[in-house]
Amino acid sequence: MIEQFLAGDLSDVEEAVRKAAAAEIMPRFRQLADHEIVEKNGPHDLVTVADRLAEEHLTASLTALLPGSAVVGEEAVHADPAVLGALGGDAPVWIVDPVDGTRQFVHGDPGFATLVSLAHHGEVLASWTLAPALDLMAVARRGGGAVLNGEPIRAGHPEPGRDLEVAISHYDFTTDDEKRALSVLRTPGVAPRPCGSAGLEYLNVARGLADAVAFTWENVWDHAAGLLLVAEAGGASATLTGDSFRITGGNALPFTAARDAATVRHILSLLATPADRVAG
Repeated sequence: MIEQFLAGDLSDVEEAVRKAAAAEIMPRFRQLADHEIVEKNGPHDLVTVADRLAEEHLTASLTALLPGSAVVGEEAVHADPAVLGALGGDAPVWIVDPVDGTRQFVHGDPGFATLVSLAHHGEVLASWTLAPALDLMAVARRGGGAVLNGEPIRAGHPEPGRDLEVAISHYDFTTDDEKRALSVLRTPGVAPRPCGSAGLEYLNVARGLADAVAFTWENVWDHAAGLLLVAEAGGASATLTGDSFRITGGNALPFTAARDAATVRHILSLLATPADRVAG
């Protein structure tokens, strides 16, 4: 079933993602009322009516496209963590982040995205990254490459002699231990900066506009689409132990994705260095 679906024309999935954004997200961009914004786990962890309605829209449309499939969506998991169990089941799973970068969305910043990926037996097979306010749609298919607005993209390699631009977990969302773990990247030759929308940071790596990301959290809806996108654009990724990122969780953190394998190795070597031994 899944093989036949992936062998076909996946434009219906792209259309479903675009329709959900057009119906539920964009009409509310810069139009949100205060009562449509809710804190989940703190002042920086926000959810809006657009997140909820877009996820409901995608859940209905995606399961209709692939009967028998399941959905693991950010808001559904927030309501019932048991939903994550579908990732280890036999059914194909749509992984959905309806508004990646909700804080940006709330503040009227166009740097947010809708992220959708399709996985089976723990492997991400296809992904869609839509930035509706920026008119960007990136699609990746395992073994089939990556495209942005229909044109192939390649991550390439960092420019020799220039500091590596690395997007890291935002300080507002990290614990003290996570801040210390990432502080080793403040070293000559590396220019870390706080990330925005994770999905768009992965797209920046995939299209060669940034060199790497280094993240301290593993919510599957934030990472599944982007990790496949980077891989299909010729990039690489690994967790702190050098293993591949597992969408079912239990990864050694932090992990990194980068334009090439050499950059991944370099970032991991820094992350493995005790913070008090790194020269600033």
